[in-house]
Amino acid sequence: MARPQRLLPNLTFLDLRPPMTDAAQEVAASLSAPSPTLDPKYFYDERGSALFDAITRTPEYYPTRTEAALLAEHADAMASELPGDLVIAEPGAGGCDKVRLLLDRWRPSGYMPLEISRQCLLDATRELAPRYPSVRFSAVCADYSQALSFPADDLGPARLVFFPGSTIGNFEPTARADFLAGLRRLAGDHGYLLIGADLQKDPARLNAAYNDARGHTAAFNRNALHHLNRRLNCGFDPDAFEHRAFYNESARRIEMHLECRRDQTISVADQRIQLPAGTRIHTENSYKFTVEGFSRELVDAGFAPLSSWVDEEGLFSIHLARAA
Repeated sequence: MARPQRLLPNLTFLDLRPPMTDAAQEVAASLSAPSPTLDPKYFYDERGSALFDAITRTPEYYPTRTEAALLAEHADAMASELPGDLVIAEPGAGGCDKVRLLLDRWRPSGYMPLEISRQCLLDATRELAPRYPSVRFSAVCADYSQALSFPADDLGPARLVFFPGSTIGNFEPTARADFLAGLRRLAGDHGYLLIGADLQKDPARLNAAYNDARGHTAAFNRNALHHLNRRLNCGFDPDAFEHRAFYNESARRIEMHLECRRDQTISVADQRIQLPAGTRIHTENSYKFTVEGFSRELVDAGFAPLSSWVDEEGLFSIHLARAA
């Protein structure tokens, strides 16, 4: 394994060199399938990240502010169930924004963000580490598969895996079970998990959250096409796609699609792919949970649930569990 580099007195950086996927082949295969799909990762470039930030600030989109309020209100109660000497590990840390409240309130002995975007990780940790000189920052550039295989140090401080947001809802049930089992491995035999899960609720509330009046979610959905045009020169006409987001009650998930308003032909990986008018490209799922149901999934993954916190409206939940 590569050796960590010391960048600041309390910051080391370990680059596991995440394997690069062949984006062109991946996109060609997913778009030429009988039911075309795109991986949600293609939402995210600089513009996509800015659009998602705008979504989180809309009146309709409740998850981000609700979770932040729950963390602020219950951080001390959470800490009371955890050991004093703690390292927070955050897979998919991005800009390390949500962990700041825990760093302020808990002052753990260490923080280990794991993130595939090397520059994003470096920028965030170089900015954060000087603010918390007593916290050891161990930044790891890795994809999810590498992050979830990262060994836990069972001789050192307990490791708390922090997985905020409603990101767990983006996984299909089988993949979600595998991912939660991976979080258990990352936590180690003496570790803990703190995770956010969006809750089932009135479909009208859910539909509004993914169809905001300002059109930010629609622009975010179409941004996958803009991103792929720039990256792979696919030839999409993004304005010819309609944003479709709706709650699928039988599957208990929000689905996001892009629907062609007219026939299109795109080119990717030396393939010409026909997208007739009416074709829907499935771009994302967001599963919704109950507290009891999600707790059972944690048990199946090898955790023992300790506590959960839900806002007064019953919109969102945060779960604390320990390794069973």
